[in-house]
Amino acid sequence: MGPAFISYEEGERYLDWLALAGALEAGHHLPRAAAGVSYLTRGEDTAITLSAWIDGLGLAVKSAHVFPGAPAHGAPNINGGVYFYDDRTGALKAVLDFHLVTKWKTAADSLLGALKLARAESRRVLIVGAGVVARSMMEAYAAGFPGCEFRVWNRSVEGAERLAARYPGVEVVSDLEAGVRWADIVSCATLAKAPLIKGEWLRPGQHLDLIGAFLPDMREADDAALRRARIFVDIRGDTMENIGEIADPLARGVIAEADVLADFYDLPTGVFRRESDEEITLFKNGGGGHLDLMACDYILGACAGGGGAVS
Repeated sequence: MGPAFISYEEGERYLDWLALAGALEAGHHLPRAAAGVSYLTRGEDTAITLSAWIDGLGLAVKSAHVFPGAPAHGAPNINGGVYFYDDRTGALKAVLDFHLVTKWKTAADSLLGALKLARAESRRVLIVGAGVVARSMMEAYAAGFPGCEFRVWNRSVEGAERLAARYPGVEVVSDLEAGVRWADIVSCATLAKAPLIKGEWLRPGQHLDLIGAFLPDMREADDAALRRARIFVDIRGDTMENIGEIADPLARGVIAEADVLADFYDLPTGVFRRESDEEITLFKNGGGGHLDLMACDYILGACAGGGGAVS
């Protein structure tokens, strides 16, 4: 029997945000992943290949292609493919829709961070950005923090209004500083090259979720934000070495490696946590192929359990 194919539509029928966040946490109790990442660029276009292997779970290879000009040709600005391989034989086990895996892995990554780092009573969520990831974050945070209230800010007010129109009760804010000061959780999903979030705007008890930066020249929060916050990442390594959000302030001595307090592989020890209601927590969502692998395993199981066509 050949490999399974999991379409976007099929996955959407069977997946659950809290279940996936739990699967990601459980995955970090397994042996540490062997992982690799490579980048190719052509002007503003970027091709990223993420690979990961977890002993006993399997292998995954994901190609992500970020082409800012793609919408002008009628395509999303991010495309790619995901391949899941059997751990015992190396044979191709499944091909999964790129947008399905990326949506659920990315948002569940940040959701897991928030469930551990944000105050449990957090209910006011500011979404910074209005693209596909912003929509996913609204769904994920609504599942993880029931009854939460959303506001959205975007460089283009029209973009924010289109996003808000999809979800009843969502308010558009034009003043980013006011939006940040209002929020319990600030979730940024942009392609910003220069910081949008200023540390002077942050108040005690907030949680800052940074998703957008994935290259060395990208930042969403300024140096003051990193100095004021307790810093956590999903995984050290590439996140600290190649992503500007952490790598840039490290290189300039703004923060030290010791200021990055924990990653998800520290979850079993209990140090990946908020320690007081007053502290500001900052989580950098760097992604990583090991998270795609964990997500693929969860997606296959969820679709099989839900009656999906998984071979």
